[in-house]
Amino acid sequence: MQVLHLIKSLGRGGAEMLLQETLKVHNQQAFTFHYAYFLPWKNQLVSGLQANGGRVVNFKAGNQLTMLLQVPRIVHYVKKNKIQIIHCHLPWAGFIGRLVGCFVAIPIIYTEHNKQERYHWLTAWLNKLSFNWQHCVVAVSNSVATSIQQHIPLRIPIQTIANGVATTNFVKNEADKIHIYHRLGIPAHAIVVGTVSVFRTQKRLVEWVQIFAQVAQNYPHLHAIVVGDGPCKSAIEAAIEAANMQNNIHLVGLQTQVKPYLSSIDIFMMTSAFEGLPIALLEAMSMGCAIIATDAGGIPEVVQHETDGLLVPVHNCFSLVPMLEQLVRHPEQIAHWGFQARKRVRQQFDIATTTQQLEALYQSLV
Repeated sequence: MQVLHLIKSLGRGGAEMLLQETLKVHNQQAFTFHYAYFLPWKNQLVSGLQANGGRVVNFKAGNQLTMLLQVPRIVHYVKKNKIQIIHCHLPWAGFIGRLVGCFVAIPIIYTEHNKQERYHWLTAWLNKLSFNWQHCVVAVSNSVATSIQQHIPLRIPIQTIANGVATTNFVKNEADKIHIYHRLGIPAHAIVVGTVSVFRTQKRLVEWVQIFAQVAQNYPHLHAIVVGDGPCKSAIEAAIEAANMQNNIHLVGLQTQVKPYLSSIDIFMMTSAFEGLPIALLEAMSMGCAIIATDAGGIPEVVQHETDGLLVPVHNCFSLVPMLEQLVRHPEQIAHWGFQARKRVRQQFDIATTTQQLEALYQSLV
């Protein structure tokens, strides 16, 4: 079966990473996977997809308008390669995939990774206008599914298929930790807080820095590793300088391989205002990081408060300050919550379950 994934870019975002990780465990004797993207400069995952058997094509575009102009080329690609299903991710790729579906008689699937209320009004309007042109929609969490049902009058089936993580692959490595500590100048006795994120407003990383700084000013052995990049980078750097935390907070940039950094992180902290079901969170849990986070979006569906980790209300992320301080003062609790986090994802969010559900959906539609 020939399946075409359609997505705006192949940078290291959550939706993009899910494509790479599911490809590794998909049944490639039964399926061939194609990956089409538009923004040529966001291509960090291209080599990884190709190395794992994916066929990647770039329909070069610089913005949403030029993306729309690629519809005829995509239609040609679909016909030439005998594509049997188009699986779209995120709103603009979803809208374009539905337009392509007007010219080819094959099923169109759309995975929604975020809540509808987070989108720009034009994006939300186009999404709503064309939503029922496709054959079905997949939500990555119950929270996302509820948001769709509240904002869009659905006439198509909706199914929740939770994101997953390769738990056999995402395991802490002591040698990686030692290497990262040495490279960043982190002392061996340090406690490390970290996050992996696209630097966008909704991630509230300026607040993340402020929360960390409030605790670190009393605990100089506390360090932070922040993996990622994005439009809010300058604001984050300014917050680090204002807090005088240049020696304690390590911005390491965008990384295609995050496992060495997650091996170095003891406490994974998220301050997000809203989320779908974050891949980075699942990866951190699989690596045995203790989790403290806001209860944004689908996070409570993964982290059960005081069972698998610790959560605070999304409207009060600064409640993380006493929670972080408690863990720093009692490091034995870090090991406990790290164990609970890994146990949770192994039982409920393994990538094998995600891929099996997707393959069953493909087969049912074709």
